[in-house]
Amino acid sequence: MSFALHPRLKADTLHIGDFPLCTVLLSKENIGPWLILVPKIEDLVEIHHLPHEQQIQLITESSALSTILENTYQPDKINVGALGNLVPQLHIHHVARFKSDIAWPGPIWGNTSGEIRNDIAQQSLIDELQKKLQSIDGFQAA
Repeated sequence: MSFALHPRLKADTLHIGDFPLCTVLLSKENIGPWLILVPKIEDLVEIHHLPHEQQIQLITESSALSTILENTYQPDKINVGALGNLVPQLHIHHVARFKSDIAWPGPIWGNTSGEIRNDIAQQSLIDELQKKLQSIDGFQAA
């Protein structure tokens, strides 16, 4: 199976690991945590383009990721969405949202300062998330 990450996703995120179907990315932006699932299937644009079994796997991986975010960070809301207006490769955002975040209650797109976490904060968050995600069957840290 050939798979390449879209250049914009590659530039804006860090790879933290893989589930059986999806790669798991962490947005570099200092909001959230903001994780992104990308099915490792070339030229995939929409969820409904996946065979039924892979749709179920995607929901399973998405729900596991959302549960980790909820249990670890106790956000006020978890935003999950697949927009793809600028990046056509199917990717599903999972953002832990807090009433205290810069964009609350609006969407994150266009409503943040664009601040990037420093390298130490990025690595600390990656380490924490990888440790939590290791509890999920099939997850492999990067």
